Amino acid sequence: MKIKDINERNRPRERLKEQGVESLSESELLAIIIRVGSAGENVIDMSNRLISKYGLSKLYDCTLEELQEIKGIGFAKACQILALFELSKRINLSKINQKKILSTKDAYFIAVEYIGSSTKEKFMALYLDTKYNLIAKEIISSGDLESTSMHPREVFRGAIKSNAVSIIVMHNHPSNDPSPSLEDKEITKRLRKSGDIIGIEVLDHIIVCKDSYYSFEEDETFSR
Repeated sequence: MKIKDINERNRPRERLKEQGVESLSESELLAIIIRVGSAGENVIDMSNRLISKYGLSKLYDCTLEELQEIKGIGFAKACQILALFELSKRINLSKINQKKILSTKDAYFIAVEYIGSSTKEKFMALYLDTKYNLIAKEIISSGDLESTSMHPREVFRGAIKSNAVSIIVMHNHPSNDPSPSLEDKEITKRLRKSGDIIGIEVLDHIIVCKDSYYSFEEDETFSR
């Protein structure tokens, strides 16, 4: 069925106008963003298929190239979807930047939104001022973490630019097991030593999973 064959009052934009944006389903909201379907599939059916098959969380984390590999999603639609999710991330970040980070859970709740559901291992940092206000957040690397990619130079560059006095570093485990590896422990020790030298304290290194975390600072058995 083509979109024009759907009763006008049941089309997403018309329903939004009459009933408010809150009344629309996720697939209807996505349909408004991508606007048109493809040959043999109207935009509502396409949106239903995308959300049913991939889920919003996976689409949220797709790259431009990965989106274009999905049937019916060309360059233009991929750009629209990517822009939608990036705008959502930035809106959330603008709210987060007003927060104080006073506990491990405060930091975890920020990180889980950005990297908790990622299928790739991502390393990020929170930059804080003297009163533990969040100045900025940065994803430093994406992919398998290695000692070379986690050089202190890369980690502290953003902190220095932001005039941060302390940082919290964190990365996700796509396996959903927050247990630290030997590499995780070595990275933590090296970053803490580097922070001591340049005068920017590493308050914690947190391993982030969807519904759990591990904190090096909270682990009394971990030796600096």
